[in-house]
Amino acid sequence: MASDMLAVAPFYQVPTTSREGLRTDTPGKPADSSKPLVPSNTKLTTIEAKRIMSVLDEAIYKVELVTLLSHAASNPEDVAGILGEDIMRAVGQHETHCQRLLEEVRCLQEKERQLQEEEEIEEEAWLQARRLSIQRQKSSLPPLMQQVKDSTRDVLRLLLQNPQATRLLHTQALGRSAKAQHFINSLMELRGFLFEKLLTSPMEARDKTQFMQDISRRNRRNQEVIDALENELVARTKSRKAEEEYEELDIIHQEEKAQLEELQHRHDVLVEEFVQIHEEREINSKKRMEDEQEMVRMVRAATLIQAVWKGYLVRSLLRSRRKKQGKGKKGQGKVKGQGKSKGKK
Repeated sequence: MASDMLAVAPFYQVPTTSREGLRTDTPGKPADSSKPLVPSNTKLTTIEAKRIMSVLDEAIYKVELVTLLSHAASNPEDVAGILGEDIMRAVGQHETHCQRLLEEVRCLQEKERQLQEEEEIEEEAWLQARRLSIQRQKSSLPPLMQQVKDSTRDVLRLLLQNPQATRLLHTQALGRSAKAQHFINSLMELRGFLFEKLLTSPMEARDKTQFMQDISRRNRRNQEVIDALENELVARTKSRKAEEEYEELDIIHQEEKAQLEELQHRHDVLVEEFVQIHEEREINSKKRMEDEQEMVRMVRAATLIQAVWKGYLVRSLLRSRRKKQGKGKKGQGKVKGQGKSKGKK
């Protein structure tokens, strides 16, 4: 399932998140205001969510392996002893298919570029023949892509059947290209977003949406108040210049300036609160990732211990059976010897 999309993996840009609006009302309790932004659950509870994360984790794991195949094919002397002959043979075939596909794509791009340059100077009949040639070459790409997909599946199947080779291949992570690493980082970031989304219940998502709408509405309302005060200040300033005295105008101006400063102070406090909430979310997200990694390590350790223990039990059982069989043969020999001695007497 996952290997279909791993054969020729595109390199996506890191997804960008939209910044949340700032609160501009009088701050109440900071702890309560952050509740709509942080999911109440810290672990996945539904089997569907766990399956989704399992599929994504498997895809990321396979991407990490596939993005090291090119390095393995280019440096066989470094990994041949690690991966073994069967895997290295499959990696070589995979690299051959990839190079053929890339060469076909480069050739096709060059022909299309030349066609664009010659469209203004060549005859239509000649151009039509070139277009048909390009179309025929394009039709040869799907079989090549299928070969790359099939070879990717073959290599992954061999690697997954040999956990030791897989672990050792992971030690060659420095051979991964920058674009491949960027793609993996993007997948890990997507995993974080998806994990947080799966932790959020429909009620929490609804509360979060309402929370953001309230923030936006309060921001607009306060901005309208600021604009109204500024407009009123401008209007009164003009009116005072025509009618009233400079000292009175200055008093009114200071009062309105104080109001503006108060609103600005409230706005700064809310900005600081929002930054604090955002930092807490990042800390919680990092802690969740660390907890998950620790859990993975513990599960792998438990699996290894169970495997060793089962192996020990099997060997112990076999030894006990062999001892019983040996004792049985000795007992039969003694019985036969006693029978012969009685006959002689």
